[in-house]
Amino acid sequence: MSKVLVLDSSLNGEASVSKRLTAEVVARLRARDPSLKVRVRDLAAEPVPHLTGGAFASFVGTDGESKARALSDALIREVQEADVLVIGAPMYNFGMPSTLKAWFDHVLRAGVTFRYTAAGPEGLLKGKRAIVVESRGGVYSDGPANVMDAQEPHLKALLAFVGITDVAFIRAEGLAMGTERRTQAIAAALAEVKDLVAEPALAA
Repeated sequence: MSKVLVLDSSLNGEASVSKRLTAEVVARLRARDPSLKVRVRDLAAEPVPHLTGGAFASFVGTDGESKARALSDALIREVQEADVLVIGAPMYNFGMPSTLKAWFDHVLRAGVTFRYTAAGPEGLLKGKRAIVVESRGGVYSDGPANVMDAQEPHLKALLAFVGITDVAFIRAEGLAMGTERRTQAIAAALAEVKDLVAEPALAA
């Protein structure tokens, strides 16, 4: 039995493309393993507070906000218990939503999810998979707008920093470029989800 942690972060609620795709990932994983355990965090509906000086102080062991440290501990425990992370990440102003970044700010903690060694930083959340669903109004995976993509490289770096290097990205791009393009982009992303979850390595 596998455990999945879903992070949704779209402001569009049930109309969200990224949320539709994360739900599709979970549905297909559950079809392979009916005993799958799923924990969902909707970071738009229930946002993690943005990092404050008091919260950061509590993370590094000095006086600070005990509630912030307790929240950070809880968020980290959810990741530690998960085998697979499914992350819905719409692109807002070329990057991830600030609520998703706030979640990472609470999860990336020295000595807990990563540590510094003589050889450099080492992630402590190894052995997990991540499926990141990106929804984008334009096309940023290639072409002239690629240099403006501050979303995917950032997500990849944050996950790798805590030791999660087995990451698959599914992109629904061009969603704001007309109805036909939007329909095609969603269909292509749904097909990618089907193919990805069908891979033996993702067997639940």
